[in-house]
Amino acid sequence: MSRQVFFYDAPDRFVAGTVGLPGRRSFFLQATASGRTTSVALEKTQVAALAERIDELLDEVVRRSGGNAPVPAVAPTELSDTDPLDSPVEEEFRVGTMALAWDGDEQRMVIEAQALVELEADTDEDLAEAEERLLQDDENGPPMLRVRLTGTMARSFAKRALEVVNAGRPPCPLCSLPLDPEGHVCPRQNGYRRDA
Repeated sequence: MSRQVFFYDAPDRFVAGTVGLPGRRSFFLQATASGRTTSVALEKTQVAALAERIDELLDEVVRRSGGNAPVPAVAPTELSDTDPLDSPVEEEFRVGTMALAWDGDEQRMVIEAQALVELEADTDEDLAEAEERLLQDDENGPPMLRVRLTGTMARSFAKRALEVVNAGRPPCPLCSLPLDPEGHVCPRQNGYRRDA
């Protein structure tokens, strides 16, 4: 069976978003173009890492170009996207690995999110071989979402993604652990329940 690649070159919309209540949210990347939508699930930490790496890579592109690259220093406010994910959110796959690159010829950020794959091996050497084969198998590898964005779109994506990550449960002022709507057992209060 050949690899399924969901490819979006300058999509109409590419965002990180959530489904569910704070503390029980599921995180997604969602790309939309020409009436089709692809949603892939991932962890909150993956969303945060992706947003931070995008900003770092864009900053490096600006630095190396001497400020001549078509990349804004900050996300333009007119491109701010605060809308929820497009419904229905149907998960194509759960993300395992992600990759970023800057295509200097086309002046585009390339983001790849590949499906999580369970590898079985008896030894660490067997596992390393299986991982290497998987990375080299472009035709039969796991499903992948590949998105190409302008520098402006990438900067806007990163801004929204960090806002989504930080929009969860507020931290306890004493211990910094997340507060639940039902209250919070704070270790700094010796286990006494602290109401939100």
